[in-house]
Amino acid sequence: MTNSPKPPKIIVIGAGIGGLTAAALLAHRGYSVKVYDQAIVPGGCASTFKRRGFIFDVGATQVAGLEPGGIHHRIFEELEIPLPSASPCDPACAVYLPGETEPINVWRDPLRWREEQRRQFPGSDPFWQLMRTLFRASWAFQGRDPVLPPRNLWDLSRLVGAVRPGTLVTVPFTFWTVGDALRWFGLDGDRRLRTFLDLQLKLYSQVEAEDTALLYAATALGVSQDPQGLYHLEGSMQVLSDRLQQSLARDGGTLQMGHRVEAIHNPNNSPNHPVTGVTVRNLKTEATWTDSADLIVANVTVQNLVQLLDHPPSGYHRRVDKLPPASGAFVIYLGVDAAAIPADCPPHLQFFYDGEGEIAENNSLFVSVSRPGDGRASEGQATLIASSFTDVRQWWTCDDYDQLKDHYTQAAIARLNGYFDLSPQHLIHIEAATPRSFAHFTAREAGVVGGLGQRLSTFGPFGFANRTPISNLWLVGDCTHPGEGTAGVSYSAYTVVRQIDAKFG
Repeated sequence: MTNSPKPPKIIVIGAGIGGLTAAALLAHRGYSVKVYDQAIVPGGCASTFKRRGFIFDVGATQVAGLEPGGIHHRIFEELEIPLPSASPCDPACAVYLPGETEPINVWRDPLRWREEQRRQFPGSDPFWQLMRTLFRASWAFQGRDPVLPPRNLWDLSRLVGAVRPGTLVTVPFTFWTVGDALRWFGLDGDRRLRTFLDLQLKLYSQVEAEDTALLYAATALGVSQDPQGLYHLEGSMQVLSDRLQQSLARDGGTLQMGHRVEAIHNPNNSPNHPVTGVTVRNLKTEATWTDSADLIVANVTVQNLVQLLDHPPSGYHRRVDKLPPASGAFVIYLGVDAAAIPADCPPHLQFFYDGEGEIAENNSLFVSVSRPGDGRASEGQATLIASSFTDVRQWWTCDDYDQLKDHYTQAAIARLNGYFDLSPQHLIHIEAATPRSFAHFTAREAGVVGGLGQRLSTFGPFGFANRTPISNLWLVGDCTHPGEGTAGVSYSAYTVVRQIDAKFG
């Protein structure tokens, strides 16, 4: 009688959605898994905090991939845990351009959205038709689980296996940006269309239309429509991490919050020499120790990864150093009386303030509003969360941080008051977060959020792989394919689990 081989010991760094998903799937498949995270609650940028009876989502406020065949649906089905209750966002977003009182509604119904496109952007139909064609091909390709970018023969076989004749329609556009497509169709002078695309793509790709990879944009702009869609979770975004945490515990994995990984040990600079473990600090007791591991899954940014490594590969380090600056976020969290919210207010809105003030470098606010009975606020009250992109550097070099934060807060309230009734009698709670807040609570380098930006140089086949140059070290999260959002980071985790299973399972 022979003994079964002992499963590899896996350490997961970070309990964001990507790290928790990888850990839960690995534990469910029989691996020995331990997760460390320096925060007090899991979820990372998709976690939640409570104030005065209100529940606020820290960063992410909407979720994709809950539909049958969607990534969250597939993962929760494998883990044998129920999907959280959610309602579709329809419209997915109402976008207000400067000086306009009627929004551009991104409807869930494809036909209704097509009619909206024609009405709002006359003459743009050929552009949107191309985007629909590329979305259908790209979505079908992604649904066959390709590995991008491939780093060995197994990865390459999964990539080739996902290709079908219909996929080939995307090939001529591999090196196109949205700006290229607008010029191709003679639409580069359409300011309203360009502004709308800039606003929406900045949310999903971190960069504006001119630089966003066209194939990524087709997916980002098409995923809001049925049979896919964006969803508003009942309760809060925290329900995702709570259920993943419960699955992890059920299958024998462990999660240790309040523990910061301070180093990843790779004893020499040889890619063939595997990682050996991590240095961990208990943030409550300040005790430190080394925990050994056969495999490490890092749910961190690439910038954090090179800082954690004893010996980061020189080429990898240089590539990270050459990345364009990533964005941060200024977020304001408001607890309000329900009277502050207009009737029939959509769950998500986007406002662009052309040339007004200094609230953010791109003068836009993305707003998420709770719904009655969704568990985020007491009866007769609501939450309102508004975010804008910001250059992280100013928050670390400013002379008076508190003054700058207060300036952004008051400017945001003043602007939001143009749509909501934010008179003092309706404001119950006001709180704000800056890149310094995100750095403190999520440990992301400089407080950057949302990944690297989906430029051609960092998109899909040209981006950072889940396999790092160091043996038995994997990277998950929004710095890898397919990018940001809970669905994107969950897919990256699913890819890593498949890669580990192929090697050790």
